[in-house]
Amino acid sequence: MSSEPPLSLEYRSFSLPLSTPLETASGAIESRDGFLIRIADGDTAVGYGEATPLPGWTESHPDCEAALERAREAIRTGGPSAALEAVDRHVAARHAISLALADLQATRDATPLYRYLGHGRGPMIGRVPVNATVGDGSPDETAAEASDAVARGFSCCKLKAGRRSVDEDIERVRRTREAIGSDVELRVDANEAWTFEEAATALDAFADQGVSIVEQPLPAGALEGHSDLRARTDDVAIALDEGLLEHGVDAICEADAADVVVLKPMAIGGIDIARKISAWLAELELTPLVTTTIDGVVARTGAVHLAAAIPDVPACGLATASLLAEDLGSDPVLLENGSAVVPQAKGLGVDGVWEE
Repeated sequence: MSSEPPLSLEYRSFSLPLSTPLETASGAIESRDGFLIRIADGDTAVGYGEATPLPGWTESHPDCEAALERAREAIRTGGPSAALEAVDRHVAARHAISLALADLQATRDATPLYRYLGHGRGPMIGRVPVNATVGDGSPDETAAEASDAVARGFSCCKLKAGRRSVDEDIERVRRTREAIGSDVELRVDANEAWTFEEAATALDAFADQGVSIVEQPLPAGALEGHSDLRARTDDVAIALDEGLLEHGVDAICEADAADVVVLKPMAIGGIDIARKISAWLAELELTPLVTTTIDGVVARTGAVHLAAAIPDVPACGLATASLLAEDLGSDPVLLENGSAVVPQAKGLGVDGVWEE
């Protein structure tokens, strides 16, 4: 008979308004609504997780809650594996449970979560590079927001695009490059908004402005289109985000459709799955890049630990706390000079998120 103490799972709902609505090609995001998870082994240790569904990326909010309720019942008798099995294909719910279990075990092992993800191997990691995310505003607004980010120490800015005409987006990039200078890395995220002809026009112009990466320029289904775009230029890397969910790594690699693959732990079912995919991508000579889905502090800190567990990770989309007007608790991740300072406490390092 196992000597492991029985586990209990609790969850509670939350709603986190954004400071200002984030305009994207898919529409405005005004708040992030989800569930905070706590898994405990009696009075010994606790692990925290977060399920924050996002339409178009994960299951719905009601489906996520139903999956968590199934997991709550399953963990009592079947333990962790039964809880994970109970959520089935509901990725936000699985993210929450797998993160809470990893936090619990890393806390028991008295090791930071990123070290637990790396099986205790590798160096201690103090920082991971991060980019600033700039909303899809006017050319003046975009240039001003990017300039402010650079003044705060960011050396990489990602501009949301696709809501306006391609000519307007090209002007936004031109004005931003003029404002921030040539030493700052500049990326563009189109969120599937363009036709092939529009994307080709944008890439030609962006190459002249030193744009390093264009993320998801075409709809997720257009794998061959992304391959054709890659063949047009060696100057701008193509990143797939939504395309990973639709096609998977093998199909992306076989089509030669991307240079970079974006990993959103909430959308792919957890940091454990994302860590395995990142190792797979490295073997295929593709670059993994970690971003959030504008999550609360629990999921966001988990993503920082994931990035810290990936060797030589490029600047990641983890500096999203300022987009929230409220959060689940205090943020243990300090942003400093374009980097996220990785928590070195045991587990996630997040405290004060569950108050009775």
